[in-house]
Amino acid sequence: MKKLLLFIPFACAVCLITGCAAVTRPVTDVALGAGGAALGGELSHNNPMAIVGGAAGGALLGEGLHYANSKQNDQSYQTGYDKGRSDAVKQQYWLYVSMQQAKAGDEGRVRLYEVHLPEQVIDGVIFQPTTQLLRIEE
Repeated sequence: MKKLLLFIPFACAVCLITGCAAVTRPVTDVALGAGGAALGGELSHNNPMAIVGGAAGGALLGEGLHYANSKQNDQSYQTGYDKGRSDAVKQQYWLYVSMQQAKAGDEGRVRLYEVHLPEQVIDGVIFQPTTQLLRIEE
């Protein structure tokens, strides 16, 4: 039983380094497989089937941890990507708002000129004489 207690901190350390790098995947699988084999052998008094089952269980546990880590990384990436897109849209919106406010402050440089248009016939349509305002920005 004392040997079993020695494997618990080792198994915890392996679980902590599961997501560090791509190299940790085979190391984690081997370590958890060996830990499962040792645990199976200790609990079953060295029954070969229990040792193989413990090793397989440890390797499956390692793969499960990697799958969960990968799933979490994908979700975090998608969340960050969506946040970045949202921030870009907000930045564009505020840029347009500031451009419109800058134009609103430039009203002193805008002049309106009256243009008198005479009666004219265009493509058989008679247009009555009118006065239009022409906006000039300087």
